[in-house]
Amino acid sequence: MTIRNVRDHGQRFRPRMACLKKVESVMLEMQDPKTGVKSQPQRLVITTIPHAITGEDIVAWLTNCYSIETEEAWALGTMLVAFGYIYPLQDHKRLVIKPDASLYRFQTPYFWPAQQWPVEDTDYAIYLAKRNIRKKGILEMYEQVQYNSLHKWMNHKWDFIVMQAKEQYRAGKERKKPDRVVFDCQERAYWVVHRPPPGTVSAMDYGLERMVDPNTEEMIFTQQSIMRPRVKSSVSIGALVKYSVTYNKHDPFLAPCLPSNPWVTDDVTYWLLNMANVEIPTKMRVERWTFSFAELLSDPRGRDDFRLFLKKEFSGENLAFWEACEDLKWGTAATMNDKAQQVYKTFLTRGAPRWINIDGKTMEVTVKGLKHPHRYVLDAAQTHIFMLMKKDSYGRYLKSPVFKDTQKRAICPDQHMFSVSQLEANARKRRPSISPIIVRQLEQEERARMATSGPVDITQVMSKLSNKGKEVPPSKK
Repeated sequence: MTIRNVRDHGQRFRPRMACLKKVESVMLEMQDPKTGVKSQPQRLVITTIPHAITGEDIVAWLTNCYSIETEEAWALGTMLVAFGYIYPLQDHKRLVIKPDASLYRFQTPYFWPAQQWPVEDTDYAIYLAKRNIRKKGILEMYEQVQYNSLHKWMNHKWDFIVMQAKEQYRAGKERKKPDRVVFDCQERAYWVVHRPPPGTVSAMDYGLERMVDPNTEEMIFTQQSIMRPRVKSSVSIGALVKYSVTYNKHDPFLAPCLPSNPWVTDDVTYWLLNMANVEIPTKMRVERWTFSFAELLSDPRGRDDFRLFLKKEFSGENLAFWEACEDLKWGTAATMNDKAQQVYKTFLTRGAPRWINIDGKTMEVTVKGLKHPHRYVLDAAQTHIFMLMKKDSYGRYLKSPVFKDTQKRAICPDQHMFSVSQLEANARKRRPSISPIIVRQLEQEERARMATSGPVDITQVMSKLSNKGKEVPPSKK
């Protein structure tokens, strides 16, 4: 069994294969014996390396072949090194082209990225074990960390890995020294590209910005969504038809409005009957509450009716918590921290006056998030309470005397018939709608009036008075 590393850089998913194929065509031109980059044996310390090229020769060839500026040729050469098509013989850590006498070689096609060889952790562990044997335990810092990590995770087959490393090390010693140095540089360049040191931007990263690992949560979610079973077209079309039939009578643009269409007759009776907190709703409005629990909560009048039912069942804290979460989510940023703390003290803390029943895991996540509150910190708890009300309270509400009484008292207005002269008179009486700012102010005044008419929390009043008493009066000049 091979344990796949998290940063496998998408060896099984290469969306830039077309780019790699173009790079390979450039490499074939550069290696042409007649028109390519001239290579010759170069001396590296005491070893003569065959077919070596210099960085300045690479930059000069790219400049002359593609008629580009030197800076652009240097950037293109750096890209070739970063992809692993050219590797340095001296500075292995920096995958860039130096426009000087620094030595480079063309990577063998076996190690080209387009070959799609899977970068397995087992192969990397064998490579590190072989380097550890050659260097007698002296590795780079990041290589030592990777070596220890792989040793821990592959302990069950570490003897096999060490045996393979010893065999490869013994076979390498039988080669000639120039060939051994070249092969070591090739292998090291391959692993520097596919297992880069920390802080190094790898050219093998993938994503929209080419800096995103394909194994991040976004990419994993996308791949899982692609592999998710599809719904048959007949099923989806049937669901769409069912939705259209259900809501057809409730769409004022598709069905006639009662008592009249306000967009045609300029009669505001339709708006008055469907106000947010009207005392007696219409039958069409009550019928929408039976479609889904979300429809019931989206209607303020339906929430009031549902709140009355929950109050009789002594579970009104569930709806109050859901509304508090909505207020936190859509409220102003200035009051966000205060609202989050108030919700915690009212519904979540031990001994809270309106404690809600949620599971321990959800409670742990919510309490942990409240240390740094934001708009969506209560989403997990809100979803839990929503599903609890949907599966338990909503069904009993539809069968309760509260809903049946509201359904019985609901009105069905008669259709208004207007003559041409009446329509013209309605048009002359037309007035612009109330500004949303004024509507919001009226709602705030209504909430303030309801708050003052409710029970007073003496502890909050005393705390406010004590805070005012601690305030230092301004000094008189």
